[in-house]
Amino acid sequence: QVQLRESGGGLVQAGDSLRLSCAASGRTFSSYAMGWFRQAPGKEREFVAAINWSGGSTYYADSVKGRFTISRDNAKNTVYLRMNSLKPEETAVYYCAAVRTLGVVAVTGGYDYWGQGTQVTVSS
Repeated sequence: QVQLRESGGGLVQAGDSLRLSCAASGRTFSSYAMGWFRQAPGKEREFVAAINWSGGSTYYADSVKGRFTISRDNAKNTVYLRMNSLKPEETAVYYCAAVRTLGVVAVTGGYDYWGQGTQVTVSS
């Protein structure tokens, strides 16, 4: 069982940067692939970025490639999402997710554990 808690959300202006954190409970964090997703009001949850257990492999949605960076610190049981050049249309609740697997998982249904989410609001 893994419990996830996101933090770092807030209100920023278009073009600003923000770093989200997701702290995981448990002693087997390094056994889990991690992902970030987001859900805007009235829309389905969508994939943003994913990282494998070691941090050696990452995968991004086309819409964030080159602007967002996912990383992890297994010693701190934490995964991060650095977001640069934020756009108003990226206003959403951002969720982290975990699944016990070696690879990178880029689909919502591939994850077993989810955090409660953190709100990111980008003003124009």
